[in-house]
Amino acid sequence: MKAANRLNSVQEYYFSRKLREVRDLVASGKDIINMGIGSPDLAPPENVVEALTQSVTHPTAHKYQSYQGTPALRQSISDYYQTAFGVSLNPDHEVLPLMGSKEGIIHISMAFLNEGDGVLIPNPGYPTYASVTELVGARAVPYTLSADTDWLPDLAAIEAQDLSGVKLMWINYPHMPTGAKADKKTLEEMIAFAKAHDILLVNDNPYAHILNKTPLSLLQFFGAKDVALELQSLSKAYNMAGWRVGMVCGSQAHIQDVLKVKSNMDSGMFYGLQQGAIAALEQGPSWFSTINQIYSKRRKRVWQLAEALGTSFERDTAGMFVWAKLPTDALDSEAYIDHLLEEHHIFIAPGTIFGSAGNGYVRFSLCVPEERIVEALKRIAS
Repeated sequence: MKAANRLNSVQEYYFSRKLREVRDLVASGKDIINMGIGSPDLAPPENVVEALTQSVTHPTAHKYQSYQGTPALRQSISDYYQTAFGVSLNPDHEVLPLMGSKEGIIHISMAFLNEGDGVLIPNPGYPTYASVTELVGARAVPYTLSADTDWLPDLAAIEAQDLSGVKLMWINYPHMPTGAKADKKTLEEMIAFAKAHDILLVNDNPYAHILNKTPLSLLQFFGAKDVALELQSLSKAYNMAGWRVGMVCGSQAHIQDVLKVKSNMDSGMFYGLQQGAIAALEQGPSWFSTINQIYSKRRKRVWQLAEALGTSFERDTAGMFVWAKLPTDALDSEAYIDHLLEEHHIFIAPGTIFGSAGNGYVRFSLCVPEERIVEALKRIAS
């Protein structure tokens, strides 16, 4: 049986392939320090696990759940947005829980894109934006981010392109992989750009609270709901990556369109996961203060490692990664990380997996215990 033509334009996700290689090395007895993937190694809040455990005896726990999530979860999301960002969301119409925000990327794409529609995609950026665009038969229109513009969109340059047929634009601030932060002025300009060109603007915002003193939501700005959606995830902020819990928020009309897709794709989220998510969203500022203290210490060690490797990087960033530029005489990104893996048994991500603008860069993850980063430093020094 021949595979569908849509698979001709996409490849297996890089980490899916590369982590098989890393696992094979571990199985052969190699002690690999994996600093490549952003999978939090810290535990979720204790009461989150307790909420999940206690929920399994609930009379309706093992039945099908609502496609929209429980009213209590939607209210928790609404309360979180009000507390964290000052954004008022109607929990019945402007909030939709997801099985991870990655699910939301394909649901949004299926809800709003027809074959051939253009999609503005950041380069470098999260690879799933481009692959999902191709899978639904839409047309990727990359826009380049660079250190010269602090990894923010150059809207004048984008407007100079042919935007006919462009229907959707992905942004992601704090940005992955670079850690760049968008200020209020930049987000307001993006909303105005979306309105001027009749484009749906989607902000993927899972790193809002990680090493970031000024968390922002796109939805807190005037007129955003008219042209924008925002994705959020519990994966990074609450160390719940394997739980697959996220959300999309926006206007009632936009959420209803996404729900039409989602309700045909799954049969609701497990009740226990929803109860755990409620407990997570009720965490106060002290939770983020605690995990950020850990990430801050790790980041200082990674900075030392990045310097030892001769790379350069920005320090005023957010999120759980360090984005570093390779020395000018270095190999290309993928050859460089392969050499590092072979010679020192350290795995980091090559910048090229995030787009052509990532060539010459590498990404270090902070999801590694501090003692393992110290071990990596010793290996480089030896």
